[in-house]
Amino acid sequence: MSDLKSVLDAYRDGSTTYEETVQRISQVENQMAEATTIDHDRHRRTGSAEVIYAEFKTPEQVIKAFKSIQDSGQNVLATRVKQDAFDLLSSEIEGVEFFESARIACWKGGDHQPDTPATSIGIVTAGTSDLPVAEEAAVTAEFYGNKTERIFDVGVAGVHRLLRRVDRIRTCRIVVVVAGMEGALPSVVGGLVDKPVIAVPTSVGYGAAFNGIAALLGMLTSCASGVSVVNIDNGFGAGFLANIINRL
Repeated sequence: MSDLKSVLDAYRDGSTTYEETVQRISQVENQMAEATTIDHDRHRRTGSAEVIYAEFKTPEQVIKAFKSIQDSGQNVLATRVKQDAFDLLSSEIEGVEFFESARIACWKGGDHQPDTPATSIGIVTAGTSDLPVAEEAAVTAEFYGNKTERIFDVGVAGVHRLLRRVDRIRTCRIVVVVAGMEGALPSVVGGLVDKPVIAVPTSVGYGAAFNGIAALLGMLTSCASGVSVVNIDNGFGAGFLANIINRL
C-alpha cells in the first residue's frame, strides 16, 4: 500500500505522467517472478496475501515467488513444497519453516500479524493415512492465526472411537473432516454437531475408491445438513475456508 501511495503522490505532484502512473500501478499490483505473476493487491482485496502452489514449480521458481511476497511485507505460505525447494528456501531466507508432513513452507515475519480468534478449528481424520491432507489443513489454519484441535483416526469402521471424542469436537467452531475410502465420516460428524463441517475427500483407498472420487461423491451426496465439500486432497482449501468462517 505504501508503494501505491508513493506512485499516486508522484502523479499528484506532477513528477510522472498519466501513462507512467498507470504503468507503475500495474507493476505495484502485479510483479513477475520467474514464470509466475504475483498478485500483490490480493491482500488489500481479500485480507490475505497470495499463496504459492509449489508442486509443479522448480525450486528457483518457488524461491523467486516466495521472495517477491516477502519483500512486499506479507507473511508467506507455500503449499506442496518438495524437499529440494525447501533446501533452497532455507539456504537463502532466514526464519523459513517447513512442515514436512503437511508439505508446507512458510515465513511469518511480515508487517501485519493475524490475531488469534478465541474459538478453535477441529481437524478430524478417519485414518492415519489421511494425516498428510489433515496436516495441510491444520498448518494452513494455524498460519492464519487460528487454534486447532487435532482428533485423528476416528473413522466409521470403529465408530466408538468417534463417540468417545465427540465432546471435544463439539467445542470447536468449525470442523474439518478428512476421509478416504467411502468417505462416510463427514456425514456421521455432521449428524452429531451443531457446527459447520468442511469435508475433505482423500485419495486413500483400494481400486474402486478411484483415487478419491468415491469419497468425493459420497461427501457430495451426504444426508447430513451443514456439510460442505472441497476437492480431493485439498487440505489447504479446507484450512483456508475454516479460517474465514472462524473469523466471521
